[in-house]
Amino acid sequence: MQIHGRAKLGPAGRLALCEAIERGMSFRQAAALMSVSPATAHRWWHRYRAASLAERHSLAWAADRSSRPHCSPRLLRGGEQERICEARRQTGWGPRLVAGVVGHPHSTVWKVLHRHGLSRRPRRPPEAVQRYEWPCPGDLLHMDTARYARFARPGHRITGDRSTTSARMAEHVGYDFAHAIVDDHSRLAYVELHTDERAATVTAFVQRALAWFESNGIHAKRLMTDNAFTYIHNRSLRELLTARQIKHLRTQPYRPQTNGKVERFHQTMAREWAYGLSYRSSAHRTLALPHWLEHYNTRRPHSGIGNRPPTSRVHNLRGQNS
Repeated sequence: MQIHGRAKLGPAGRLALCEAIERGMSFRQAAALMSVSPATAHRWWHRYRAASLAERHSLAWAADRSSRPHCSPRLLRGGEQERICEARRQTGWGPRLVAGVVGHPHSTVWKVLHRHGLSRRPRRPPEAVQRYEWPCPGDLLHMDTARYARFARPGHRITGDRSTTSARMAEHVGYDFAHAIVDDHSRLAYVELHTDERAATVTAFVQRALAWFESNGIHAKRLMTDNAFTYIHNRSLRELLTARQIKHLRTQPYRPQTNGKVERFHQTMAREWAYGLSYRSSAHRTLALPHWLEHYNTRRPHSGIGNRPPTSRVHNLRGQNS
């Protein structure tokens, strides 16, 4: 039911007003009781009296009526409106450019396009979600990198002070690169912070990550990355994966959804670790990472695996533990 946002009476109030008049109150008394004008009480009473029994039960009579005029003599003819719409469909131009073509004012063209639902380009329908999960831990590992700016003191989001000196604006403290690998089946995660994302750094990180996963009973068979230069053209990484008989999978260009588990992990890490707490400096933020990662792997419930922590899928593969 459409009700005006600033209406003093809703459907229930309008019904109460009419019932008060029906019990013998005058229009002025009922209006004063409901804090409206006598004219308002008169209008709703006559709509109530004219309504059928079904309309009274459904309160259809209490809905606001459209304020659109019954006749619009200056409304553009249908043929001219169709010409404006056709120009919009063929060119994709905005109201100003279309107005120059059809010879009507910009405001008129906008109203016509808005009336016909063409003032904005239609959005593409969302793609169907394609979920997948490998059956065992280690069948597939996802790897990606996220970047976090270093800071020597809290910013204005914490302090509320937006005044900065030129020296502070000129200082450059660099970035921390969070290298992360997430197991596809269990969502178990391994993260390290480094000062760069070069080939040697990536290869050493992968080597330590594989050793950590093996210590947790996970032996990797496949590793998925995006098409970053440090992954695709990294000879040392290729030799490491070949020696361990791990297949290197690459995502389709411009399709980060394929590597969605580690992309989603980076969102969670940013929200809960990097930006979820206030730190005195980026060094304090770095010290907090191992504690948060241990909480994520062992205690934090994960909605994608039945609100259980990732370690529950590593130590209970056959469901023997309740």
